[in-house]
Amino acid sequence: MTGMVNSFLKPKTGSWSNALFILPYLIFFIGMLVYPLILGIELSFYKLDLFGPGRFVGFKNYVRLFSDKIFIQSVMNTLYFVVLTVPAIVLISLFIAIALNQESKTSGLLRGIFFSSSVLSVTIVTLIWRIVFIPNDGLLANLFVGLGWEPIGFLSRPEWALVAVAITTIWWCIGLPMMLFLAALQQVPKEVYEAAALDNTSKFRTFLYITVPSIMRTIILTVIIEIILQFQLFGQAQLMTNGGPNGTSRPIVMFIYDAAYKRWDIGYAAAASQVLFAMILVAAMAQYFFSSRKGHG
Repeated sequence: MTGMVNSFLKPKTGSWSNALFILPYLIFFIGMLVYPLILGIELSFYKLDLFGPGRFVGFKNYVRLFSDKIFIQSVMNTLYFVVLTVPAIVLISLFIAIALNQESKTSGLLRGIFFSSSVLSVTIVTLIWRIVFIPNDGLLANLFVGLGWEPIGFLSRPEWALVAVAITTIWWCIGLPMMLFLAALQQVPKEVYEAAALDNTSKFRTFLYITVPSIMRTIILTVIIEIILQFQLFGQAQLMTNGGPNGTSRPIVMFIYDAAYKRWDIGYAAAASQVLFAMILVAAMAQYFFSSRKGHG
């Protein structure tokens, strides 16, 4: 009887002791993520600034948002930016990883060079690319003149400002996805590629039918990470264009920043934050479910 009691209690004791290992993470997760999210949702239903108690207004902040042309423009800018950057970052970093998936000193050096941009701060990155995009004396302007083309004021023209920010972001962000893809590629058995070579399989078919299926989980993970990151565009746009010209490069996060810290409309900014959270969640989940079903199919 004593043995039965002990055998019944041991799993419970073990499970509770194991839970202690994740307790610090749970405390941090609830305190830094879950609680602020709940508080932000609550604030979005209030007319609130930093100088008074505020009053409950229900969904009026959300109604204001979707009738605000500046907010709608910010949403469209953010979606356009995500479309410009996420596919480019994933594809470029994947092809660089494939090219550098070799055991050589040159490959190791190039990995370090491509990854080095990821450790730079947003201030340094934007400073470098502002010099590149200088209308008359920048690197691109000199290149255009050398080719006999008219230089373009990338940061001052509405149709090019967000594209310039996207190019900067792509250059800045390819390092981490490249390393993720390299780690995934090194897990693919070499025997599979040797068998494909013996069958005279072309490099394109090898890539399409061996490489891509073997690292599909990493591709899905990378796409979801980049969607989450690029929806949060702020620093590059603020430092390179300040949201201009005419708001054509203003993302949602900059709209939230202006509403909260320039106009002191905290409830309105909180409502915009919840819309941004919903957009990120929907985009990431849609990508995950689409890729999972496609993989199972």
